[in-house]
Amino acid sequence: MKDCHQITDGEVVTIDGKTVRSSYNKSEECSAIHMVNAFATAQGLCLGQSKVDDKTNEIAEIPKLLESLNISGCLVTINTMGCQKKIAQKIVDKNADYLLVVKGNQGSLEKAIGDFYHPSMLQVFAEGDSYASQEKGHGREETRCALVTNELSFLGDLELEWPNLKSVGIMINMRQLDEHTTEQDMSVRFYISS
Repeated sequence: MKDCHQITDGEVVTIDGKTVRSSYNKSEECSAIHMVNAFATAQGLCLGQSKVDDKTNEIAEIPKLLESLNISGCLVTINTMGCQKKIAQKIVDKNADYLLVVKGNQGSLEKAIGDFYHPSMLQVFAEGDSYASQEKGHGREETRCALVTNELSFLGDLELEWPNLKSVGIMINMRQLDEHTTEQDMSVRFYISS
């Protein structure tokens, strides 16, 4: 495992939880097995796994998995479940950076970013970094637009609650499911990063 850790410097490490298929045993009343995995995306390599105890959840298991990994210099990405201040602190303590998805489990933060994202504030984001891509395939068209700002004063005290917080991002995803209609499906996700 040590050799695997050597190749992740500066790389993206994704932490994600998954339930193992067919692991639920109804006859023995055993609950399904749930694992938290650390994955080096560029290498396509699983760096570590940890089984989530039946009486806990990913939030309790992620710090244990992080403790076992050498993630120094890496960018650690985690979905909504891992958007926790203690997890962010653990990542920073391991000399890594984080990119966390913000949703309802961080209600005040989500509201502040959502209010800032209001169309009247788009000029501030336009002055930050942005990226857009467009893909066509399988009868649909998908457009993604990412906006990032390091102007965090709008967060007020929330900015200080997150260790080494340096930027806030928004990903807007628009899908046109059928090329013969104008109907679109749109989703918006918020991110924070160190």
